[in-house]
Formats: sequence, C-alpha cells, structure tokens
Amino acid sequence: MIEFTNVSKSFWTGKQRKVILDHASFKVELGNSVGILAPNGTGKTTIINMMAGIEKPDDGEVRRTSKVSFPLGFMGGVVGKLSAKENARYIAKLYGLDPDYIEAFTRWLCNLDEYFDFPMTTYSSGMRSRFSFSLLLALDFDIYLIDEGMPQTTDAEFNRKAGDVLRTRLENATVVVVSHQAQTLEKFCRSAGVLHNGQLYMFDTLEEAKQLYDYTTQG
Repeated sequence: MIEFTNVSKSFWTGKQRKVILDHASFKVELGNSVGILAPNGTGKTTIINMMAGIEKPDDGEVRRTSKVSFPLGFMGGVVGKLSAKENARYIAKLYGLDPDYIEAFTRWLCNLDEYFDFPMTTYSSGMRSRFSFSLLLALDFDIYLIDEGMPQTTDAEFNRKAGDVLRTRLENATVVVVSHQAQTLEKFCRSAGVLHNGQLYMFDTLEEAKQLYDYTTQG
C-alpha cells in the first residue's frame, strides 16, 4: 500500500509559488491499479516521485508498506559513464538480487546488442528508455509506478516483449499510472483521480474521472 496523509507540496518558480498538492489524502491499495489524470506541467511526475520516495513532501506523510518500484523512465540510479551491463549488476546488488540474472534479463529484453557493454553516454534517448524499462521489469515489485505509460520506441521486438512481460507482471502486481491522456490509463486502471489546482479528486471508476478531467481541461 501507498498512503498519502495530508500531503502538501509546492515549488517557487521565481515569480510565484506553484502548488502541486494541498493537504491531499488518498491510498493505493494492492490489487487496485490506479491512474491519475493531470495536464502537463501540473505536477504528475512530482507526485509519482513522492510515491517512490525520490521526493519528499513539504508537509504530511507518505507511507509505503509494499515494495514500490522506481518510476518508469527515472534514471537517477543509473551512472552514465558505466555500461548497461555494469548498471544492471550494480542495481541488482542494491536490491539484493542476483546480478547474473538481472544482467541476463535486461540484456535479452532491451536488445542493445554490443551497445549493452558500451558506456550509456553513447546511447540514444530511445536506447536509454529501453534499458530503463528493462531494468524496471527485471525487478520484482508489488506496485509499479509509470509516468505517461510505456516508452514509445521504434523497436517493434522490444515493444512486443516488454508488453508481454508487463502484462505478466501486472497479473500479480498493482500499477499507478500518471498521464495527461485518459487513453493511457485505460490500458491499466479501473479507478482514477484528477489533479486540479492542487487538489486530487479520487473516483471509483475511470469513467467518472474522465468526466471531471474533460470538464476541467475544457473549462
């Protein structure tokens, strides 16, 4: 479970204070995948980073009682001067997992060929994205955090394999997806919330959340 209790978060933009959350309280229960709809620039990534523990709230408490993934696309634990192989083995040790397995799994899934042994500074953005997602799926979590859905790559084999692995993972896991598009949430979530002016409105169904989101974005 992930539980937010009276959580507030804001940033000073240089001209004004931008409120992301204002005393928000909600839960993500195991077995109930949840989506959060919000326009770009309103704090989706900040919220999911707080779920992962990467960012701290200004006030309130974020409590995690389950194994929560790092957000899809987050590269904070990856060292650019190291190769994908070296990074995979390093992350495996951090999580107390078998480095040989994590290396083999990510090598198979991200399909970087000889680049897997090259420094990540030589990678294109698509290659980095594929490795990041491969690393996420190599680790075993109760709750997976996804910012804007699966990475969009032109590698058809990767898209197929990653999609198959993700579906298998989600048979026994919960997912939280934040996006500015309702279509992204439809792939994963039954319930959803809407972030609007620092308030997070949670609904039992995605359809209810879509109605409010359409109203707030068109109004």
